[in-house]
Amino acid sequence: SVCACTKVAPRAQVCVSSRSVSTVKSPNGLIHLPGCGCALCAGGRSLKGKPVSERELSTAAQPSASNRGVVYMAPGVVEVKPIDFPKLELDSTSSPVASERQKRKCEHGAILKVVTTNICGSDQHMVRGRTSLPGGYMVLGHEITGEIVEVGRDVEFMKEGDLCSVPFNIACGRCPACKRGDTGVCLFVNPARAGAAFGYVDMGGWVGGQAEYVMVPYADFNLLKFPDKDRAMEKIADLTLLSDIFPTGFHGAKQAGVEPGSIVYVAGAGPVGLACAASCHLLGAACVIVGDAIPTRLAQARSFGCETIDITSDGDLAHKIHAITGSPDVDCAIDCVGFEARGSGASGGEKPAQVLNDCMGIIREGGQIGIPGLYVTEDPGASTEAAQLGSLNMTFGLAWSKSASMHTGQCPVMKYHRPLMNAIMHDKVRIAEAVNAKIISLDDAPLGYQNFDQGESVKYVMDPHGVTGKVQALG
Repeated sequence: SVCACTKVAPRAQVCVSSRSVSTVKSPNGLIHLPGCGCALCAGGRSLKGKPVSERELSTAAQPSASNRGVVYMAPGVVEVKPIDFPKLELDSTSSPVASERQKRKCEHGAILKVVTTNICGSDQHMVRGRTSLPGGYMVLGHEITGEIVEVGRDVEFMKEGDLCSVPFNIACGRCPACKRGDTGVCLFVNPARAGAAFGYVDMGGWVGGQAEYVMVPYADFNLLKFPDKDRAMEKIADLTLLSDIFPTGFHGAKQAGVEPGSIVYVAGAGPVGLACAASCHLLGAACVIVGDAIPTRLAQARSFGCETIDITSDGDLAHKIHAITGSPDVDCAIDCVGFEARGSGASGGEKPAQVLNDCMGIIREGGQIGIPGLYVTEDPGASTEAAQLGSLNMTFGLAWSKSASMHTGQCPVMKYHRPLMNAIMHDKVRIAEAVNAKIISLDDAPLGYQNFDQGESVKYVMDPHGVTGKVQALG
């Protein structure tokens, strides 16, 4: 059985609110772990952080009891609303999503003044109503860069005033997965499953970072400090992409085995696909072909040296690749689209396995397929009952017959963010130009979401406090 702090099916022998080494047993025989946040273990104790008036903010951050964030309200609707100022704790016990309810102290955490926070394509899946998230509760945002304004008593190495990149996946640094480097599937930060993220449904109930201030747990382990704050601010449009899409695109390229001389197909010219294409160039690919249905996105890919394919045009994908390279197959294929994929041709409707099947069709014998595109276990907006449960109609036998390998899952951002930071700081890559990053205000977030959903080839970066000096108004 499990404790009353969650409504997960009775599959665990311990309370899933918290996990640690030693255990304690309650009168009903259920095992609870130290730090468990259920009502029985909490016993009414207070988990409040320091009052706002006692917080020692850096000179760059004006003391304020207020906070605002971007909240998902209903399909197609987000609003900037007043939200609680963060504390060094997490309490998601009131979440309408039962699987993410938990309560814990976070003295290992830090509170950040958000310098930049980005709109991601995976945010759009929620905003389109394609997940189990109900409206009016969740603060969105998992791509965060910020300045520390408070640290918990257990933080040793980070300090107030540090400017840091925040990996989108939250990791404890202590579990077996984290010790292996698999920080995207940390075992101790989500009561429902392995892996957690800021501002994402079923990912632990952690408050999102499309806000003025946010709390980051396990600060010593998670945060990447920029060594030179002034130089970092000069390159903030590039460095803000270290929280997700640059490492994610790079991870997809690495998963697919991209190396010097590779012929690569990248499915999708959204921000992750463009970041992936730029990563392929960084890794030495000889030819990078990007496929998409939106002309402006294809033009953006061509702007930094990619070949492109319009998937809405008639004809087989392999034939289109042959017209570019002289061969119908590629060394590496990367799915940067995910479960909202569409069929090829002018009348192609939604086909969630389309890109996966395309990649299996064009990969050479013994080739590799990277899949950084998001796939879900529950898609209420899918057109078939099977797809609503994450079951897709794949031509897996074709991939097997080619001895092709497929690699899935969240990017472990911490594996890549430091070397990619160095590549940015030493001018080896211009990732902001590649993805067409545009800095806007927090107040323009709803319009940014709307424009992005309509296919605009822009990576929207929000500056909640106007500190970058690069904010462009949206009309």
